[in-house]
Amino acid sequence: MALIEIEGMEFYAFHGHFKVEKIAGNRFLVNLKIKADLSHAGQTDKLEDTLDYQKAYLVVKEEMASSSDLLEHVAQRIINRIKSEFPEAQKVTVKISKMNPPMGGQIEKVSVTMEG
Repeated sequence: MALIEIEGMEFYAFHGHFKVEKIAGNRFLVNLKIKADLSHAGQTDKLEDTLDYQKAYLVVKEEMASSSDLLEHVAQRIINRIKSEFPEAQKVTVKISKMNPPMGGQIEKVSVTMEG
């Protein structure tokens, strides 16, 4: 069993419940973990025998570009797409952080972590 981690992906996106969040947008950080059996790739040294993390990044990028009211919804969409496009993915964990959320105070970030 192996763990692929893509950490610190940064996006400017328009997720949030409030109208201003959908208009002004915000900065988001995303971490993705994918657990899969990659032992064959360890033997062959061939890209086609592993989970292509460039393609996994593009899935995250596409889902972050589609506006949602809730971070939970975005995270679940990412999990669903990763599992659909990479059948070898046995467990997927996504953490999405909204930087400086508009909550009426000085807050660095609010995060949601989901797995499936």
